[in-house]
Amino acid sequence: MTKERFTIEQIVADVRERGDAALVEWSRRLDGTDDSEPQRARAYGDVPTAAILSAAQSVATWHRAQRPADVELEVSPGVTLERRWVPLRSVGIYVPSGLVSSLIMTAIPAREAGVDRIVVCTPPRGSAAVAAAAALLGIDEVWAVGGAQAIAAMAYGTASIGAVDKIVGPGGGAVNTAKLLVSRDVAIDLPAGPSEVVVVADDGVDEALIQQELDAQMEHGPDSRAFVVRVGDDLEAALDAVESYAAEHVALLGPRAESLAGRIRNAGAVFVGPFAPVPAGDYATGGNHVLPTGGWARSTGGLGLEAFMKAVTIQRVSEEGLARLAPTIEALAELEGMPMHKATARR
Repeated sequence: MTKERFTIEQIVADVRERGDAALVEWSRRLDGTDDSEPQRARAYGDVPTAAILSAAQSVATWHRAQRPADVELEVSPGVTLERRWVPLRSVGIYVPSGLVSSLIMTAIPAREAGVDRIVVCTPPRGSAAVAAAAALLGIDEVWAVGGAQAIAAMAYGTASIGAVDKIVGPGGGAVNTAKLLVSRDVAIDLPAGPSEVVVVADDGVDEALIQQELDAQMEHGPDSRAFVVRVGDDLEAALDAVESYAAEHVALLGPRAESLAGRIRNAGAVFVGPFAPVPAGDYATGGNHVLPTGGWARSTGGLGLEAFMKAVTIQRVSEEGLARLAPTIEALAELEGMPMHKATARR
């Protein structure tokens, strides 16, 4: 039987146009489902309740501390500006197959931010564990829908799955391609996947520790990437190498390597010392494991509370304040050829 060829663009466009019908068809073709409509994920089987709740508590504690401060300032007499942070109304979360930890890393910050509606999509395989964990966390809208079709459904909405204001969460190549495609119409967090690690090690560091970090990262899949930077005699060269990788994770092993922690700019997350394995951040420290990959760490950081919020600016101007601003408004409006703008300076 000849394999059908299709593109991520085709999947996204089809779901956008035909909604649930396309969603069901692509789920049949790609995930082997036989349902006539999108299905909610059903929880069954045992999950480690204590571990899930412990991880969730750490994530909540760390992200709660990140809440941005509202700012109000009288910039000049009669002119007061306010920048107020408000939660998004709705967020769509993509959780890769069975990755309960990714649910925790996304749903808990969304809840701490005060998001009204949290929608989770996860592939049918592994959806039972995700649904069970979601129930523990108080998240009740979980769909057994995966891949690019899930991203399209959350972006554009179907009869079953309402559109959201932003899509977050890690995924493989198809999911990240779909996220970038829909980002023209709906906000996304960042491209997160495939996984990466750079291990920076002093001479004499236990090779077994280095190998542990490499093996753990490659466990994510064959498209994961793992590199080793040896510090040697040239600490600055080692730093330059780390910065050039701009990797998702950086693990620092040995005193000289660890001294670089405060100087690294291009990394999603930095892990310092032999007792800070990258998987500790994946699961338990409270730091977020949804991190930039593919060089995106040069310009963006990992998921934080602010990803689930937005800033609204409020501007208050008194009569006297406007009189003081009028010469500036008029001069710049005239320069730019905007007579109607200029006219607003005198009321």
